Amino acid sequence: MTTMEVLQRTAAVKTIAAMQSTEAKSQALLAMADALVANTESILEANAADVEAARQYIGEVMLDRLCLSAQRIEAMADGIRQVAQLPDPVGRVTDTVVRPNGITIEKMSVPFGVLAIIYESRPNVTSDAAALAIMSGNCCVLRCGKEAWQSAKAIVDALRAGLASVGLPQDMIGLVEDRTRQGAKELMTAVGYVDLLIPRGGPGLISACVQEATVPCIQTGTGICHIYVHGEADVEMAVKIIENAKTSRPSVCNAAECCLVDRSIAPAFLPALKERLVEGRIAKGLKPVELRGDADVLAIIPATASVAEDYDTEFLDYIMAVKVVDGPAEAIQHIGLHSTHHSDAIITENIGVAEQFVMAVDSAAVYVNASTRFTDGGEFGLGCEMGISTQKMHARGPMGLMELTTYKYVVRGRGQVR
Repeated sequence: MTTMEVLQRTAAVKTIAAMQSTEAKSQALLAMADALVANTESILEANAADVEAARQYIGEVMLDRLCLSAQRIEAMADGIRQVAQLPDPVGRVTDTVVRPNGITIEKMSVPFGVLAIIYESRPNVTSDAAALAIMSGNCCVLRCGKEAWQSAKAIVDALRAGLASVGLPQDMIGLVEDRTRQGAKELMTAVGYVDLLIPRGGPGLISACVQEATVPCIQTGTGICHIYVHGEADVEMAVKIIENAKTSRPSVCNAAECCLVDRSIAPAFLPALKERLVEGRIAKGLKPVELRGDADVLAIIPATASVAEDYDTEFLDYIMAVKVVDGPAEAIQHIGLHSTHHSDAIITENIGVAEQFVMAVDSAAVYVNASTRFTDGGEFGLGCEMGISTQKMHARGPMGLMELTTYKYVVRGRGQVR
């Protein structure tokens, strides 16, 4: 099936999707979750083929993003079930005005219509995106990276079977078969068929969508996430937070990539950081983190000498850039120059400095004394998420159900004329 045929079939049922009741949408999601689990074997077979093919040209960390297991499929199903329990955003009246002539004007949230999601090699995005689209009254057209194609096809087949089991059109979820650049461009320029485009992936994909799309596009961000260790930080807390932010899953966008440390605390902090991320992990049989530091860092601990590009790189690996700074002003300035406005954190016991950091750092999520790994729809209580928006128009941060609606004005009268 061509991309245009997928778009036409999906657009043809978007009114049906928008008209579904909260109960009907919840039942559909529960059926989709059950179908996902019921088709675990076929999904794992498809995923095994994807993993085997990808093993030849992507590293182990990125391979982990692609790999599925029965447990991960169950977690995907649980994510769908969680979305089914969330408040329905459709039809929500956020403001009401009664004019002097008696007209009542309501501002009501409504679905966009057809969401197009272009993403790379994470199969779980397939089910997350579909669940959020259906619950927010939208249809979706999915376009995955070539590495995850067979996995995504098996997942979509299961989800469509779930929709059919409750009497809803399978075409509410579409999957683009064309994995070439042209297939992606067709979605970017499908005016009249795509109501909102959401890219999820690396900077190349996002840049291409932002520059080439003629349909409305949400800019989701790469994650050059910083953790700034202030001079009044608790060293043990800082080390624990950074270990989690860097190593719990280094291949995701909310993993920390850069550590900034105040000069005053660097002699105490840097050896502790190295002990935890390097020697400590080696002793546990875990992969150590390669620390890339500037001259001030190298004067305190052995590390790889950093180069300028390290502070503008989303490593997505067991690598962290480290830099010594002279206080909050320099840390904030560095983040302003190098951050992708995704998630940035400060570790400090000084409330005043923390609030200064919160107000000055222009990111979608700003943390005080916590790991950046919480920038996630599930952790924010939004259920699974469509992506992390780093722009400021319409949606910012984890995009849950409410961010997948727009609004219309509903005007109610009794014969008033102007």
